[in-house]
Amino acid sequence: MSGRGEKLPLIVISHGFTGSLYGHHDTAEALADHGFLVVSLNHTGDSGASMKYPWEMRAFEQRPVEIRRVIDYMLDEAPEASRIDPSRIGVFGFSRGGFTALVAAGGTPDFARSGLRCPKDRPLCRQIETEAGIARDWAHDERINAAAAVDPLNAFPDAASLRRIRIPLFLWISERGGDGVEPAAEARLRGWLPTVRNYRVVPKAGHFAFLAPCVEAAAKEAPEICRDAPGFDRAAFHRTMNAELLDFFDQALDIKP
Repeated sequence: MSGRGEKLPLIVISHGFTGSLYGHHDTAEALADHGFLVVSLNHTGDSGASMKYPWEMRAFEQRPVEIRRVIDYMLDEAPEASRIDPSRIGVFGFSRGGFTALVAAGGTPDFARSGLRCPKDRPLCRQIETEAGIARDWAHDERINAAAAVDPLNAFPDAASLRRIRIPLFLWISERGGDGVEPAAEARLRGWLPTVRNYRVVPKAGHFAFLAPCVEAAAKEAPEICRDAPGFDRAAFHRTMNAELLDFFDQALDIKP
């Protein structure tokens, strides 16, 4: 999805567990309509299109690598490459995608020390336990100038693990959480990230409220993803969130009207 004109700011969107490049289509459309060039991807082996190894550590390790590769491609090989301003690059991520955005921006996760609850019958959890002392080489990308993380999976144990993040951040979390994302763990991120410019705990929101509002067919097929708490209007919430995201990226990337 692309805006019009030259020297366009670039936003890369990272989906959550079992998600896809379509999961945040309304946010992508809002950004593109505003003048951003927007790229959304399916993460290899960790998306609804390819569930090869979602419960292995490599699913998490590869995510920020793929963000870096997308940026490489967009700046060097994409048909739109000459229209992109390389000094104005942002990333938006939800859930595992929010984790991805924070890692790409400079965060260094440590699953073993994070206190993240993980069922022992999953390969990832056994791997965390057996490889606790192994230092991993997480991919960061200094070309990213701003990051938005909504309900990010918090696999960061302390402020030191996030100290390399020096860019403006947008951090919104749900009041109710869900799907392994716990509001108390998310709230700790706020105190560890001094560069947060826009922070909100969204009242009545569950974890999946950050996904695009569901059409009727999707609501019947996946009610657990589409159903919100009584009194919570997902469509209205997204209008508010998308407007604030536009304002955040405009300011963080120094976009002139």
